[in-house]
Amino acid sequence: MKAYAVGGAVRDELLGLPVKDRDYVVVGATPEEMVRLGYKPVGKDFPVFLHPRTHEEYALARTERKSGRGYKGFTVHAAPDVSLEDDLRRRDLTINAIARAEDGTLIDPFGGEKDLRAGILRHVSEAFAEDPVRILRVARFAARFDFAVSPETLLLMKNMVASGEADALVPERVWQELAKGLCEPRPQRMFEVLEESGLRGKLLPELKKIPHAFKGSLPVRFALLAWPLEEREASALCERLRVPNDVRELALAACRNRDTLLAAARATPRAVLELLKRADALRRPERFAELLEAARLAAPGIDVARLERARQAAAGIDAGSIAAAAPQDQIAQRIDDARREAIARAL
Repeated sequence: MKAYAVGGAVRDELLGLPVKDRDYVVVGATPEEMVRLGYKPVGKDFPVFLHPRTHEEYALARTERKSGRGYKGFTVHAAPDVSLEDDLRRRDLTINAIARAEDGTLIDPFGGEKDLRAGILRHVSEAFAEDPVRILRVARFAARFDFAVSPETLLLMKNMVASGEADALVPERVWQELAKGLCEPRPQRMFEVLEESGLRGKLLPELKKIPHAFKGSLPVRFALLAWPLEEREASALCERLRVPNDVRELALAACRNRDTLLAAARATPRAVLELLKRADALRRPERFAELLEAARLAAPGIDVARLERARQAAAGIDAGSIAAAAPQDQIAQRIDDARREAIARAL
């Protein structure tokens, strides 16, 4: 029984990047032996165990055979006779198919270290084409490292899209990879790779223009992506990808209020108050701050400071006191009047 560090930890060490999590492959062991040694089984689809002290993941070396359509259509074989090279061969990219032995020796049968130095994303084997999620992963790694996709891998990705293999992608996995890619240093590279592969038009047909740069939280980045869209287009995109509520809400708020935000410098107190109400800015100031951040990134000329002053002025009105002193049918109007006056003074 031998254990090897594999995948992202080895890759990131070679790149001089900090390593967050370490994964290991165990060769020459059975599930029963792992349990006997104190490892805790956690894998559902294949044998994965947690180390009894470090709680790091140790997976038995395995191979995969295509048995159906899509990313779940695989039969897994894990046994003591599966070699380390067999296990590495099933991985997506050469840069992720490097292992390190306990004595520090690198095991790199597919040239991953060379591709790291050259800045190339290259598939390990033709088995890459069996899992459409790998197209998204290549695009995400391009966004992380700003690496080029090898011509052979790009051709394989194009063929996967053209053959319909990528049609088996499910919304949850698409969003998972898209969300990760949006938070990488250069998300625009992800969309470039998806465009080159032909998958962008299938998965994200609403997107006609991609921002040149992304900043901020995931909701802000997705709102920036949705900024040019009509609200119905953004809503359809969110529905199809099953975007989480907090991300969806900010994107729709950006589309819904885009024109008012663009006119912020000359908006009247009445128009600004209507914006604050539509954006639920007084009840949810943190989300309004994210909306202003997305607007500033999408259109740097927007006077977001003016809108924040208006929000603070409106929030300073004691709505409770006004409600206590006004007739029932005039409460809402009097609160609005007071807030408009406060906004006018602030502007």
